[in-house]
Amino acid sequence: MTVTYTGEVATCRGFGCFLKLLFRWRGSIYKLVWPDLAMFLLLYYTFNFVYRFFLDSDQKKVFEDLVMYCESYSDLIPLSFVLGFYVSIVMQRWWNQYVSIPWPDTIAVFVSSNIHGQDERGRVMRRTIMRYVCLCLTMIFTMISPRVKKRFPTLDHFVEAGLLTDNEKSIMNDLNNKFPRHSKQWLPIVWAASIVTRARKEGRIRDDFAVKTIIDELNKFRGQCGLLLSYDSISVPLVYTQVVTLAVYSYFITCIMGRQWVEEIDENLQKQRNSIDLYFPIFTTLQFFFYIGWLKVAESLINPFGEDDDDFEVNWLVDRNLQVSYLIVDEMHHEHPELIKDHYWDEVFPAQLPYTVASEQFREEHPQPSTANIEVPNSAAEYSVLLSIRIDDIGDHASGIQFSAGPKRRSISRVNTRERMTPAGSATSMNTGSQASSLHRSGSVPSVIRQLFSREGSTGTIAATQTPVTVDGAVASSWFVLTDCVLHD
Repeated sequence: MTVTYTGEVATCRGFGCFLKLLFRWRGSIYKLVWPDLAMFLLLYYTFNFVYRFFLDSDQKKVFEDLVMYCESYSDLIPLSFVLGFYVSIVMQRWWNQYVSIPWPDTIAVFVSSNIHGQDERGRVMRRTIMRYVCLCLTMIFTMISPRVKKRFPTLDHFVEAGLLTDNEKSIMNDLNNKFPRHSKQWLPIVWAASIVTRARKEGRIRDDFAVKTIIDELNKFRGQCGLLLSYDSISVPLVYTQVVTLAVYSYFITCIMGRQWVEEIDENLQKQRNSIDLYFPIFTTLQFFFYIGWLKVAESLINPFGEDDDDFEVNWLVDRNLQVSYLIVDEMHHEHPELIKDHYWDEVFPAQLPYTVASEQFREEHPQPSTANIEVPNSAAEYSVLLSIRIDDIGDHASGIQFSAGPKRRSISRVNTRERMTPAGSATSMNTGSQASSLHRSGSVPSVIRQLFSREGSTGTIAATQTPVTVDGAVASSWFVLTDCVLHD
């Protein structure tokens, strides 16, 4: 079962928030490392005593040469890089396996909402669907978790636990005899989908969309169960695991010789002369503790469905899933509290929820954006005026059309329209507001030019004058203000 300690470090105050966790045994690094550390120290002191008490001078010379050789070349093993990358992969894989575990809650909510009927037939359908869903996941757990396999070693144990009936067990046994090659963990999902379609035919599901929703959730559940099987069968490549294991253990086998305290040593390895190492290799032991602990973490997390201290609580999941599923689809089916006005009905929404005396110190203000304290003075808040633009002699000079523009000012377009002759010769009067709106929407000189040139035998003059418009004391952006349009023969 996972060792949880987040409640003890929810608030970090004082000196060393994690120091209180160093003295735990269950799930600790001490529990994982101590057998290897004991073996390492045993071999280290064995060679140390042999060198000091059992070797003659010539043999000691050979021993010292071997120590220098091991210490000189031990740093060539890329231990930190290989081990760090491997642990990173294992940690990511460990978490992905947890988030891949499917939960039947979503299916239970859909089944309870869409399969109607308070009679016995409706109850049987809903409960059977959820029993099949939980049975599928439990069968997956028996294939990947030793804990669950020991709890349900055969189909007879599923029958005794109430997850399977004798008739269903017979069907599975027949299929296993006919097609023994593949596992049948998907079969309960197929049965559950068949019950959904039968409920639709009987009118207990009122529309096809609800049927599709439930079937999609069943298929999603089955896909996640298959993903758990994939994690179990496709693991981290064995060659990488072997490389990491060989790198770590070969490094510390080398350290057993290379970190020995000897009498005669090369000047480059003068640090070995420290008399403290004569009695106990302090930093070598710490180095062993950290690197071997790192490797043990990877060994513990590479299969989180085993029997280690930090493995997932799969047996608890089996019980929890069936209980919650039955509670949703049966006990809480179409049940809800009485509909009454809430506490803030007259206020529409609460200004703030109340605080207790213990939580008053944690009252928090509304978070402010990063630019909340930036103030722009009024003098700097005005828009800059664009340079004047002069447009002369656009188009055909013979037509007599000319344009002139001062600094652009944004304004409401006002156009005084006069009678305009139609091609048939009849006079029509256009609505002033409509014409102004039309010209204002066009908003471009080329559109006016096209309109004027499209009328045969007509000449006109359009004058654009600068009309400053004041909005709240500030001059708006400059635009063309069309003030008059005179069309005549």
